[in-house]
This record gives sequence, C-alpha cells and structure tokens, in this order.
Amino acid sequence: MRTGEEMPSDYIRAAMRHATCQILEDDGTFYGEIPVRRGVWANARRLDQCSAGLQSVLEDWILIRVREGLSLPKVDGINLNVSARKLKKAS
Repeated sequence: MRTGEEMPSDYIRAAMRHATCQILEDDGTFYGEIPVRRGVWANARRLDQCSAGLQSVLEDWILIRVREGLSLPKVDGINLNVSARKLKKAS
C-alpha cells in the first residue's frame, strides 16, 4: 500500500528506463548500462538476459549505497533518501 512515499520498485523501473543496450560486434553479446549510475552494467548472450542482469546489478548497487550510508541520486524526480528528521520521528 502506498502512502505517498516513493517505492524502491518505482525507483528501479525509472532507472531501467534510462538503460541502454547494444550488441557488441566482436563477440555478438549484449552490453547494457545505466549511464547515470556509474558501475551499473551487464553483459550477456541474449538481450533479455542482459536486461535482467542489469536490473540485478542495479538492485545490488542500491543495497550497497544504502549499507554504506551513501545517498541515492534522484531518478526522474523519485527520491528514496530518507532525511534524518524523518527517521528520528519514526523511532
């Protein structure tokens, strides 16, 4: 149920809309990346596998940033960052 807060799935869908995939001429595999998310890329033999791999890497990237206490850049106006004030009120 939504309460006006942004959902992680919204963030992931928005980020994936920025994904680019291309076929690599040298080996015929697909390479995908999300240019605005440094380090988020995948490579696979099929386009659907590349897209799925890219989403998995994005999810891991989000988890690592959260674990390390790093902010997440907004995507299409979606902000998953929670202010310290909100966290304090919730506890």
